[in-house]
Amino acid sequence: MLGLAAGLAMTGWTVITYSIANFGTVRSLEQLRNDVCYHDRSVICVSVGTGAAYGSQGYTHHGIEDLGFLKMLPNIEVASPGDAHEVRWALRHLVERRRPGALRLGRGGEPLVHQGPIAEATLAGALAINLGGADVRFLSTGAILPEVVAAAESLGAEGFDVGVVSVPFVTALDEDIVANLLAGTRLMVTVEEHLATGGLGGVVAEFAASMPSHPPVLRRGIAHPPPKVALDQNAMRKHHGFDRESLITLVRSHLGTAAKRS
Repeated sequence: MLGLAAGLAMTGWTVITYSIANFGTVRSLEQLRNDVCYHDRSVICVSVGTGAAYGSQGYTHHGIEDLGFLKMLPNIEVASPGDAHEVRWALRHLVERRRPGALRLGRGGEPLVHQGPIAEATLAGALAINLGGADVRFLSTGAILPEVVAAAESLGAEGFDVGVVSVPFVTALDEDIVANLLAGTRLMVTVEEHLATGGLGGVVAEFAASMPSHPPVLRRGIAHPPPKVALDQNAMRKHHGFDRESLITLVRSHLGTAAKRS
């Protein structure tokens, strides 16, 4: 499929491929790397059910390393949108770009977070849901976004000043963006339904390491190596500590209560 897509793209077409979880990217990584990305061709690889959306199907169906693989390939932009509005915005961008792209989707039916269509990004690939965050700022990528927003709302009700920023284009983050997001907060938490290394958390940690000072950066995702369990998606999120309740507990354990902020 990827070889045919690359051939069609060589003649001027923009081609969209589609498959479940990591099958259309990881299984065909050599063709994506050599035929599409190296030659800078207009092929967009769409994967559905990334993360642990097909949790009960086991490790073979879990798309939990693909963001790390993909973002290292030449010429590609990788989108991991958090709701259907972000999907439309990201796909439009990838098509208009006419270069290699990848679009990581949930399994479908995830709740909407944005109030309406997205016209443009305000943070070069990062979309502010709530730019507060004097106490804690969540950075989220992918379909885990509604869970992160729910945790932020609960913490806000307790008196914490919480910010949430969705990062559908991890490949668009740069050091200045990360520095701005780290500024003015006591705690940064990255959340992704992906390995906690190699994805969004890894990108933020790499940039933070070069800064003279920054608040703590906590990365929440799937453990490495992933355990040999086959749980449904919600149970997987809880097992790895990035469901709503786990995120609330994490912030409380690091910041205490909202009344102790000062």
